[in-house]
Amino acid sequence: MFLNLNHYNLDVYKSARSLRWECYKILPKLPDCERFNLVDQVRRASTSVVLNITEGCSRKSENERKRYFEIARGSVIELDSCFDIIIENEYLKIDELESAGNILKTTFILLSGMLK
Repeated sequence: MFLNLNHYNLDVYKSARSLRWECYKILPKLPDCERFNLVDQVRRASTSVVLNITEGCSRKSENERKRYFEIARGSVIELDSCFDIIIENEYLKIDELESAGNILKTTFILLSGMLK
């Protein structure tokens, strides 16, 4: 933010931030009994995507960059599983996760492209 670095302009970074925002909008809709489990996991995984993309972009070594992008992609997959649990437990309906799901897919595709 204050450093005005190049990764702020990357589509993958913008998508990851949108994904995080959508995840945070979902959190208040989850029951209190999930506050220290699923809520915390979604919060950490969505933040992990953004932070690992950021850190990967700061690395000079291609192998190091790819490793951070792999970790970010793993967090995207983790979020997908969290969404599955949310639906399975009937906390939300699939249409309530549609926006987040679409951004999740986009972020996954963009990260996969960064790994090629």
